[in-house]
Amino acid sequence: MMKKLFNTSIGRLRILAILEGISLIVLVFIAVPLKHVWDIPGLSKSLGPIHGALFLLFVFNALRVGVEQQWKFKEITWKILVACFIPFGTFYIDYKILRKIDEE
Repeated sequence: MMKKLFNTSIGRLRILAILEGISLIVLVFIAVPLKHVWDIPGLSKSLGPIHGALFLLFVFNALRVGVEQQWKFKEITWKILVACFIPFGTFYIDYKILRKIDEE
């Protein structure tokens, strides 16, 4: 199962979706409270750029995979792109769309 994720473009997109989602959760629920409540900005300073890079990688890869797989933008691609702007959206889109496409 795990090897398949690394060998397909949709699998790699799924991995990016999960990593981007996890980085957002850690940023919002751990790093930001540390920074603003306890005045400890270190995690926020280091994780912010990492999350930003994962976000951009996810967006670019979603577009690339959409073109490669010939997804109709109005049916699939826009949903995947919108998901990364919504907290927990990447987990939802992985479960509802990407997992099913990857199993085909």
